[in-house]
Amino acid sequence: MITSQSDSDRLIVGIDAGGTSTRATLLTRAGDCVGYGRSGSGNPTSAGAGLAGESIVDAVGQALAAAGREIGAIDHVVAAMAGHGASGEVGWLADALASAGYEGALDFESDLLALYFSGTAEKDGYAIVSGTGAAVIRVVDGRLEATADGVGWLLGDRGSGFWLGHQAALAAVEDLDGRGPATALTAAVVDAMQLVPSEFPLAYGRHAQLEALIRTIYLGRPVELARLAPLVFGVAGDDEIARGILVRAGELLAQSFGAVHRGPGPLVVGGSVLAQEGLLSETFRRLVREREPEVRFIPVADGVVGAAALALRHAGAEIDAAGHARLAASVTAARAR
Repeated sequence: MITSQSDSDRLIVGIDAGGTSTRATLLTRAGDCVGYGRSGSGNPTSAGAGLAGESIVDAVGQALAAAGREIGAIDHVVAAMAGHGASGEVGWLADALASAGYEGALDFESDLLALYFSGTAEKDGYAIVSGTGAAVIRVVDGRLEATADGVGWLLGDRGSGFWLGHQAALAAVEDLDGRGPATALTAAVVDAMQLVPSEFPLAYGRHAQLEALIRTIYLGRPVELARLAPLVFGVAGDDEIARGILVRAGELLAQSFGAVHRGPGPLVVGGSVLAQEGLLSETFRRLVREREPEVRFIPVADGVVGAAALALRHAGAEIDAAGHARLAASVTAARAR
C-alpha cells in the first residue's frame, strides 16, 4: 500500500527527463496517476536549458490537461534526470515552471534512482542502465550510495551503445587499413554511413573508402557513433569480431556491477543495449550470477514509475511492494489513455 502523512488534496508531479524524451506523471497523494504527458528532451546538457525547460513544462501541461486540472493544483514537482547535481544549477527549471504559473516546491533526483524504483519498492539493491551511455548504482535505504561508470564517452560508458558503436567503427577502420581482420562490420558500417560501396582507388596512400569513412566519422559528434551499435547485434550471428565485441561489452558491464556490489539485492536493468537478447546480456547475467547467485534481474523500460515513486516519497508517502504494483498499474493505465 501507499501511506501518506499528508491529507492535502494538492497534486504532485514526477518527471522522468531524458535526453530523447520527457515524461510527466500527475499524482494524488494516494498514489493514483491522474494524468500523463510526454514531450521532447528534458536534459539541459543535450538540449540546452531553454529547450529542456520548455519540454518539461509541455509534458506537465499535457498531464494537467489529461486530468482537467490547472497548474495551481500542484504543490510539489520532483524531476529525475542525468547529472542533476553536477553543476548545482537548477534555476533553469525553476524559472521555466514559474513562467507557467507554478509556485510550489521543486526537487531533483537521479535518473538512475528513478530507474531503480521503476522496478522495485525495496530500499536496498542495484540498478544498471546501458543505452547510449552506461552506469551502475548501489541503493541503500532508498538513497543512491555509490555509482560506477556513467562518466561519458571520453572517459568510460563501457559496454554502452556508444562503446559498441565505437568498437564497430574501429573494427571497420582496422579491416580497411589492413591492421585488423576482415569483418562483416565493415560493409555494415560503410552502408550505415551511406558511403558508396564500390572499388575505390587509393587516396593519400590509403584505400579511398577508408578515407571517406574517416572523414564522415570525424564530421559527426563522437556520441553519434552510438547509432552503429545495432550493427554489432545484426552481424554477430556470422561474424567472430562482432561476437567478441558483444562478449566484451557484457564483461565490462559486469565489471561495473562488481565495483558497486556489496551484498544481496535486486538488480533493476534498463536501457536498449541490455534489453537485447543474446551474447551480451547472456555474458552479463552469467558473470553477475557468479558474484551473486541468487540475484533477481528486474527489467524495466524507463524511469517513469520510479520518478512517480520518488515524487510520492518527497511528499511524505511510504510505498511497499503492493503499493508499488498499484502505482505501476496506475501509471500504465494513464499512459495508455
